[in-house]
Amino acid sequence: MIAASALGKRYSEGLEALKDVSFEIGDGEMVFITGHSGAGKSTLFKLIAAIERPSSGSIVVNGQNLAALSRGAVPYLRRNFGLIFQDQKLLFDRNVLDNVLLPLSIVGQTGKDAIRRARAALDKVGLLARERATPVALSGGEQQRLAIARAVVNRPAVLLADEPTANLDSGSAADILEIFRAFHQVGVTVIISTHDPQWMARLSPRILCLEKGQIKGQMRGTARDRADGGGAR
Repeated sequence: MIAASALGKRYSEGLEALKDVSFEIGDGEMVFITGHSGAGKSTLFKLIAAIERPSSGSIVVNGQNLAALSRGAVPYLRRNFGLIFQDQKLLFDRNVLDNVLLPLSIVGQTGKDAIRRARAALDKVGLLARERATPVALSGGEQQRLAIARAVVNRPAVLLADEPTANLDSGSAADILEIFRAFHQVGVTVIISTHDPQWMARLSPRILCLEKGQIKGQMRGTARDRADGGGAR
């Protein structure tokens, strides 16, 4: 589904955020992208979602080379993705239900069916009872769950989550990661960037390790793999 080959990203000020990155992610995989702050995780997510274009190499999603994708085709590509950002990008002048309805209205889905789908998404993340609340009235964990509901309401094939537990306490973070596990179990491809290793043993994803913009290893996030020296391959 997603394949990068010799992928690179250099910004105009000379910063080389990614260099010679190659990997493949298949349908239905759960993948963690790890690395220190500044390793290139957020840049890689922006390239996968066609928010930015690569400076070199290629990244292919569902057979489409994103480097050659026209601007008009980008919104259609993004319908395959549910995007969850570090800052959540919630609309604080709208209630919880209206936040989740927004992606549906953008693609022309309105009325009772849209409301039914939005409520189903809220139910999956445990927020249906808060549909009339405003985001400011929610806890940090609830705001992150709202961001997830908005990301999945269009039933995307891929969930991209950039540091989704970075600002949460351990209990809220565990709840969020269990939600991702549930989506993965029904066939959604889940890609999560994080620098927090504590969740890897619980979810057992495939792990891509970024260091200074390059992939330095791949492993499975199980206790056995770490005992065996990381399971790198």
